[in-house]
Amino acid sequence: MTNQKQAMLFGLGTVLLWSTVATAFKLALRDLAPVQLLLIACASSVLVLGVILLVQGRWHLVFKLRKRQYLQSFGMGLINPCLYYLVLFAAFDRLPAQEAQPLNYTWALVLTYLSVPFLGHKLRRVDIVAGLICYAGVVVIATRGAVTSLSFSNPLGVGLALGSTVIWASYWILATRDQRDPVVGLFLNFLFALPVIALICALTEGIQFRPMASVGAAVYVGAFEMGIAFVLWSYAMKKAENTSKVSNLIFISPFLSLVFIYFILGEEILPSTYIGLVMIMGGLWLQQRKVSAQKQRLVHES
Repeated sequence: MTNQKQAMLFGLGTVLLWSTVATAFKLALRDLAPVQLLLIACASSVLVLGVILLVQGRWHLVFKLRKRQYLQSFGMGLINPCLYYLVLFAAFDRLPAQEAQPLNYTWALVLTYLSVPFLGHKLRRVDIVAGLICYAGVVVIATRGAVTSLSFSNPLGVGLALGSTVIWASYWILATRDQRDPVVGLFLNFLFALPVIALICALTEGIQFRPMASVGAAVYVGAFEMGIAFVLWSYAMKKAENTSKVSNLIFISPFLSLVFIYFILGEEILPSTYIGLVMIMGGLWLQQRKVSAQKQRLVHES
């Protein structure tokens, strides 16, 4: 099997896992508060990532970082998972999955915009057009099709969902300067964030978790969305001979996610959700297609 085929398989596995997490979020949040979900998910992710490092024979790398990098792990952990997932889970707690999930996908666009002041990237005309298309789709979804009234179904939930995209994009901008091994870095981020999350949970909602179905969903979120999916996607990017083909797989995820939302959660998918999601994905595709074309041109010129 060629490296590209392996990359596509790893990518498809990641997309499948990403497609299920919105449903898992809502199942866990039926009986758990967002911070309780985060505590269980973070602990599960630490365990899974630790096992992965052991199996890969890279556990020793956890102890070979500089003091500054351990401090960095604590700081990054406060952003992800602590702040990011608290905000994201709070959004899912207030919005139907079919609304929260597409809004979260606009983080890629936010990353482009934040890269202008913080990384010195140039804002292109296509980025502006893509933004107008994407956020028009956001309005369609958030108003459930009542665009002219601008009456949002849950303003706080929409604000939290969009706010989570800013936090996530900011995290990845900071990660561009991260010299740690990606899996080791993620493991340490979650490990150092875990006591903070546990303290917040103990002081607010408590740490008694009785409904096993919700706990199981929370464990699934931590093991697969926060842990295994990240590792699979890393493998996909390393194996890929054509990264754009693998990256394009992410456009399958939100539509496949609606299938799980409909059949498992029983949410009736509104026409406005389909329209808004197509607009968001169309804007992101337009932006990514332009970037891919520029990369290919640079390769040919070199």
